[in-house]
Amino acid sequence: MKPHLQTTVWTLLEAGASQRDIQRVTGIDRKTIRGYQKRFAAAAAANSPGVATGSLGVAAGAAEQIPPPRPPAPAPAVTPAVTPPAVTPTASACEPHRAFIEAQLRLRRNAVAIYQDLVDLHGYAGAYNSVKRFANKLRHREPEQFDRLAFLPGEEMQVDYGEGALTRVPGTDRWRKPRLFVATLRYSRRSYRCVVWRSSQEVWARLHEQAWRHFGGSCHYVVLDNLKEGVLKPDLYEPELNPVYAAALAHYGVVADPARVRDPNRKGSVENAIGHTQATALKGRRFESIEEQNTFLEHWEAKWAALRIHGSERRQVRAMFEEEKPHLQPLPLLGMQYFTEAQRTVCDDSCVRVDHSSYAARPAPIGSRVLVRVFERRIEIRDLKTQALLRTHARAERPGTVVLPDDERVFNPSRETRHILAQAKAIGADAARLCELLFAIEGRVGQRKLWGIVSLAERYPRRLVNSACARALADGIYSYRHVKVATERLVTEALAAIDRADAAPVQGELALTQDHPLIRSADDYAELFARGAAQPGTGTPNTTITEINP
Repeated sequence: MKPHLQTTVWTLLEAGASQRDIQRVTGIDRKTIRGYQKRFAAAAAANSPGVATGSLGVAAGAAEQIPPPRPPAPAPAVTPAVTPPAVTPTASACEPHRAFIEAQLRLRRNAVAIYQDLVDLHGYAGAYNSVKRFANKLRHREPEQFDRLAFLPGEEMQVDYGEGALTRVPGTDRWRKPRLFVATLRYSRRSYRCVVWRSSQEVWARLHEQAWRHFGGSCHYVVLDNLKEGVLKPDLYEPELNPVYAAALAHYGVVADPARVRDPNRKGSVENAIGHTQATALKGRRFESIEEQNTFLEHWEAKWAALRIHGSERRQVRAMFEEEKPHLQPLPLLGMQYFTEAQRTVCDDSCVRVDHSSYAARPAPIGSRVLVRVFERRIEIRDLKTQALLRTHARAERPGTVVLPDDERVFNPSRETRHILAQAKAIGADAARLCELLFAIEGRVGQRKLWGIVSLAERYPRRLVNSACARALADGIYSYRHVKVATERLVTEALAAIDRADAAPVQGELALTQDHPLIRSADDYAELFARGAAQPGTGTPNTTITEINP
């Protein structure tokens, strides 16, 4: 502050003006005034007799700018009988009523009620704002407390999503912020960062797996939000985890510990790591691709974030991570095998349908609901309630495959079987015979072929479908595909025959014959009509055509 302003502040303070009055007059902030007031007091104490100059650490130049204190005014000759309490020039007008105000504050009364009582009961002449300021100073405020948790090395990892830097969307000119995944080890604060465009159950689990392989081991438990990729149903005691995520945690021997709903302080380390990444590493940057941003984050973590001195621990992050790394759990040799889940109903042939193929589901009863997990190369059928494994099959490569042992095939006809055979009998005797043979060979699992043969009659004439079944019986090939091909061939031949018939020449009209021995001339008919008209009466003339012949 300039010397003339310092002199002004010093003069006003010496005159007994309050810091608020000085702020209103000079426009200087009260914090600045308070600081200079302390400096003036320190300078006055340093310049007093018996104190070495500069012993309080005041700069010589600053001390020279501070005006020397004025000598105190002489005391009055007459002393009053009652000495009033010592009150500083800047004391509040409410200071004489401190005890009353403190008592009222303990009763949880507000400043308005206290001001009204002071005016009515104690003759207070000050302003309400003075009471409000004085009461705010006397109120005892308990600071918000946070428990600082301590963790053992390799014990906990915290994970969360944030927003990455602007990245160009592939194949377009648009920019978008991807999702930033951060996993932080609680003991050492070492973090793994990765950005992805979209998240899903499998992506969420794969990011955990990448983090553990980046650290060289897995922790004992992980703290996460209640996002849908990890927690299907939040609960304080028994949260329902996403099955893919739960299977990934079990594969690596990790226990999930979801935080309370709307309680981010439980995972404050990863929250701070996300904020640190966004404010320091990614602020104001743009990347052309996701891969470029992930490469930059890996470089920034190794060169800057891991080498920093942590604020609360006062130790280097990488040094703490080297201590923690031996305590991490070893990783399994094989990675997690990811799957998709779906519920299926066991059909009356004791199979479930998955990707247009049939798989044996026994011992699950017919008509029950089971849980099917589809891996890359196998199928697992589990109990819907207990999750117990019932059957495992190799995944079929060709649609329409039936994975069912012969000893588990069901050959007794059901109501559906009788309904199909009745429809086949309506098509023709050969169609009924072929469907009966197919059911006798394959059992209920072959009913899909019977439905295919019967449905051909909805698109093609029944007699052609029946003829195709007769041809299949003659060839000894009992297959829906064979019957379908034969039916289409017969339909094509029938249409070709119709086309040939339409292409034949059409017989023309016969020529009109005017001269013939049986045809009379027009004059003979004219003479007949004239004679009939000349006869009297209205009766029919008796003259015949033979009578007028010459």
